[in-house]
Amino acid sequence: MGRLRVTLGCGDYDRVEPLKDGRVRPEGVDLTFVPLEPEELFFRMVRYQEFDASELSLASYITGRAQGKEDFIAIPVFPSRMFRHSAIFVHAGAGIEKPEDLKGRRVGVGEYQMTAIVWVKGILSDDYGVKASDIHWFTGGQEQPGREERLPLQLPSEIRLEPIPKDKTLSRMLEEGELDAVIAARTPSPFLRGSPKVKRLFKDPMEVEKDYFQRTGTFPIMHTVALRQALYDAEPWLAVSLYKAFNQAQEISWRGIRGAPAVRYKLAWLQLYLEQEEEFLGKQAWANGADHNRKTVETLSRYIVEQGMAKETPPFEELFASNTLDEFKI
Repeated sequence: MGRLRVTLGCGDYDRVEPLKDGRVRPEGVDLTFVPLEPEELFFRMVRYQEFDASELSLASYITGRAQGKEDFIAIPVFPSRMFRHSAIFVHAGAGIEKPEDLKGRRVGVGEYQMTAIVWVKGILSDDYGVKASDIHWFTGGQEQPGREERLPLQLPSEIRLEPIPKDKTLSRMLEEGELDAVIAARTPSPFLRGSPKVKRLFKDPMEVEKDYFQRTGTFPIMHTVALRQALYDAEPWLAVSLYKAFNQAQEISWRGIRGAPAVRYKLAWLQLYLEQEEEFLGKQAWANGADHNRKTVETLSRYIVEQGMAKETPPFEELFASNTLDEFKI
């Protein structure tokens, strides 16, 4: 019997590079790795199911399951994590100096359901008393006009959400003062080119994010990996095979940095930084699996409900392939 041919769409990260270049081969699988940027990848997978397995926005995935959509089933693999206090950008003349100043303001987001946005909204509510209903939200393309929500949303009446004009972008509207702030996973172009009209809300976001981690123990998850449900139903072993392969690839990538004789990336103190990060975040900060990530996933699920995207979300065990939630022991 031949190996099962599987297409995997995923971001081009160091932690999945061994899957891309073939150093790791999932058991029983002939893998075609398709590296794509998140916006294109999620759009093509959610709209058209173009891949057998794919990296997916965790918030969109949970929201879809809450809506009764069972096109995909995730495995407890989380290739993208990121603190998001640094993702809040404000117009320099808007008079926004602290998170509480966002109340009543015009804030742009690519999509209301985007995982990075959901995390920021949740943190604003938990830590600063700024609820989703306190802000007037605008959605649309950040750098290109015409972006739409990848999943339909039926939000409660207290959430004010409207699209920007089809010929405008969030970045342009922020720089011109038509929006007071933008929350963005991808750094807005005016900030990147040094526009004096756009600044980050937090002057030292790393210190704020470190404080957040010390208080909550949460390293926010952005993305998971999901299989087409029909494929999982037909080949349930594939979920475990991919889960193991992602873990093997991540371990190889760490070994390529830790103790390496030459710097792998253009960061002069890369190895020392890794040592400092592990001391602060712990050695399991990037670990996959159910045990290490239940609290973080449940926090995101709570935010989805609080922000009006679902009345309730499935329990943790129903979000992931059941045969990936337990691991055998020798």
